[in-house]
Amino acid sequence: MLDRELKKGSAELLILSLVEHEPRHGYELSKLIDSRSNGAIRFHVASLYPLLYRLEKRGWIEGRWVEKAGQRRRRYYRLTAEGRRVLAAQRRNWRQFVEAIARITGVQHA
Repeated sequence: MLDRELKKGSAELLILSLVEHEPRHGYELSKLIDSRSNGAIRFHVASLYPLLYRLEKRGWIEGRWVEKAGQRRRRYYRLTAEGRRVLAAQRRNWRQFVEAIARITGVQHA
């Protein structure tokens, strides 16, 4: 499991990236992060949902309740126009940060 501070610093970027192309619900986001990171990054419901609510309050994502037959009601989140601008800026910042760390440490992309 990666350091808690690293996870906190990248949480918004991860969520915004995952809802960029299609709406997703919280449990799905949690599972995608876990699987795509090969288990290195995990978000528990107790920390994920407050993050989703904060992003929604900032206007970066928009949630909508969806009911499907035979399933429980779920809130699906999608990226807003403001969220797209924030995501682009966060990606630029993250790229610059990773490149700077690589220059200092000599670590190259795998």
